[in-house]
Amino acid sequence: MKIELIPPADNVLSDVPDDMHEEIITLISAVARTPEAQVTGLGAAFGEWCWLVYTTHGDVIEVLDVGCAR
Repeated sequence: MKIELIPPADNVLSDVPDDMHEEIITLISAVARTPEAQVTGLGAAFGEWCWLVYTTHGDVIEVLDVGCAR
């Protein structure tokens, strides 16, 4: 799967602390590995402190938003 982050999501990802960055990358990896996570509309994945909103287009996961609660 190819991963694309829209610029606002990429900006957030580059500004979060390392442990939050790692959690977001883990969420993206989980979405990429899980066929059930491939959606036609919007999808969301949640970790302990972080989340992401995404959509899929064929073999591309487009990450629209990421964030952290701490």
